[in-house]
Amino acid sequence: MKKIIRVLVTAAVAAALSAPAALTSPASAAGSAPGGPAATPTRIELPSPTGHFAVGRDILHLVDHSRKDPWVPTEDRELMLSMYYPAVDRTGTPAPYLAVPEAKALLTDRGQLADFTTPERVAATRTHSRADALPRIAPQRYPLVVLSPGFTMPRATLTGLAEDLASRGYVVAAVDHAYESDGSLFPGNRLLGCKACEQVFPTGELNRVSDGRARDLSFVLDRITGPHPAWRYSWLIDARRIGLAGHSIGGNAASATMAADPRVDAGVNLDGTFFTPVPEGGLGGRPFLMVSGDATLLPPDFEDPSWDQAWHRLNGWKRWLTVTGLGHPGFTDWPVLGDGSGYSHPETPLSGARSEQIVRSYVGAFFDLQLRGIPSPKLDGPSAADPEVVFHQP
Repeated sequence: MKKIIRVLVTAAVAAALSAPAALTSPASAAGSAPGGPAATPTRIELPSPTGHFAVGRDILHLVDHSRKDPWVPTEDRELMLSMYYPAVDRTGTPAPYLAVPEAKALLTDRGQLADFTTPERVAATRTHSRADALPRIAPQRYPLVVLSPGFTMPRATLTGLAEDLASRGYVVAAVDHAYESDGSLFPGNRLLGCKACEQVFPTGELNRVSDGRARDLSFVLDRITGPHPAWRYSWLIDARRIGLAGHSIGGNAASATMAADPRVDAGVNLDGTFFTPVPEGGLGGRPFLMVSGDATLLPPDFEDPSWDQAWHRLNGWKRWLTVTGLGHPGFTDWPVLGDGSGYSHPETPLSGARSEQIVRSYVGAFFDLQLRGIPSPKLDGPSAADPEVVFHQP
């Protein structure tokens, strides 16, 4: 099997992200013909959640006063969380996708998409969650899933996955790690850029990111499931059922956290190199899902032995899936933003709708099985309904 390095921003991947689009032009994306009147572009919209519940969203700011920030050591470590939860229908107000400054930062470092849309339009992407919605009270508390985004990417790029899990009956915490995205807003209208990039790219010490995130995610569990919770609706969470998932280095953070924190019951790595290796002794028999992108979409000289190593060290229930036509950004909302802007990303040709459908379906099925005991035949082997999904055979 062709091996790939799975981190969002290396020099080679950054070049791929800046490759010219072959299928559409900025004029067609704006809905206008040369010399003709400009049409108002349609609003970008995330796919609707597949579960039965309405989705609420809260924003939570956490500060770890016991730990200095690894990138700016004069400051305490800060995190921003979007908390998604099953909600009472038609309560609250529509939740925004991004603030305009965050959208501008996202587009500035993401190649050609900026030629097809504007920060204002990306920020206005329609979500399916509602701010300050009333929580839905159920006979049992809801399992918790924590999401960590790819390096340089804000937590908002996992909104589609987060909303879908919440609609299926999970509380979801999507985390922004300070100074590890192109630009995330923190209290005081502070747009924190990627100070980590300046320190780890020259040295290649990406394990500093995954190791630090493991500490971040354990702190998140302390603050939203501990005896003095910081979130007003923490009583919704069943702290006996906790899962982690992440994209790119966020996926490595899931396994790194599991190695150090026995509270986590199950984990998912979406196309992330294991810069912090899975321990030789495994993860205590706990289940882990690995989903990789299509190896043919990246240069043939990319190598990543960490997935083979991780696979052999995992000592519980495990699956390794590969998705044909899905490039590294395809595990996020990025293809949806591209499709809605008339931009076809050369690195991830699978459509935004299909990309979201596959990622949501398999991640949701995994957590349904491992945290709720609901069997899912789609995790047992290849399915005619999902021909893009290939099961890795060790």
